[in-house]
Amino acid sequence: MYYGIVLISVILFGIQFLCSDRYETLCGNGPGAAFFLSFLSSLAGLVCLLVVNGFCLEWTPFTGACALAAGLNSVLYSVCSLKALSRCNLSVYSLFAMLGGMLLPFLSGLLFYQETMTVGKGICVVFVGAALFLGVSGNKKTGGLLFCFGVFFLNGMSGVISKLFESAPYPKTSAAGYSILVATGTVLMSGGVLLAVRKQVRCMKGKAVAFALCGGLLSQVANFLLLIALAVLPASTQYPFVTGGVMIVSTLLSLLAGQKPTRRELLSVFISFLGILALVFF
Repeated sequence: MYYGIVLISVILFGIQFLCSDRYETLCGNGPGAAFFLSFLSSLAGLVCLLVVNGFCLEWTPFTGACALAAGLNSVLYSVCSLKALSRCNLSVYSLFAMLGGMLLPFLSGLLFYQETMTVGKGICVVFVGAALFLGVSGNKKTGGLLFCFGVFFLNGMSGVISKLFESAPYPKTSAAGYSILVATGTVLMSGGVLLAVRKQVRCMKGKAVAFALCGGLLSQVANFLLLIALAVLPASTQYPFVTGGVMIVSTLLSLLAGQKPTRRELLSVFISFLGILALVFF
């Protein structure tokens, strides 16, 4: 059942990446466009989560602290993403983001939560890591490595903070209540930055707004599902599964959108698939 929940979140993340790609095509990745995207996507997610939770607001000090950390992490991730994308290829940026999103929660689960290391987990991490490197090898534009490492760390910390919230023995809200607080914090912080760069916002097209809202809705629901699954699945199992799964789903969606992947990209997807099989069956 919980693998099914993670699989649904993987599909949602894949569609969300496609929405973000369409938004970037329409608006570019300047400061105004980046924070407008962050604000709209967080707002859409907040409204959705409020509906899911029956417009019930929950609060504990520990949940508030985790939500503040997660919201700040999200805004800083947007800033580093913007800087990194202006200096390196999208594929290089994606490599750092996905490796961070896989490795930091994986290591935190093993080191701090006594999760068991298995052969399947080891094979999956090695295979997915190799697939990511294979997918970006050959790209010559690799500047902005400092910001890429920021993307690596901040994307990984998103999973680490979620695991901390789920596992800590302090009084806390439901997963939905926590997600609402995270979305609220992100809306407020990204909205504040957006006010400072509002003169640079040139992207008010209907299609762009729709892609931003849709992507934010899907992202918030996917993260909410992952938080539910973390109550049962170890972080060292869940996040390698998500990383490899998103690679596969993104490639399939690209095919459906009429984009032809290279042989190298197809091989990367196949290797990721083998890694996920090892994770599930070993």
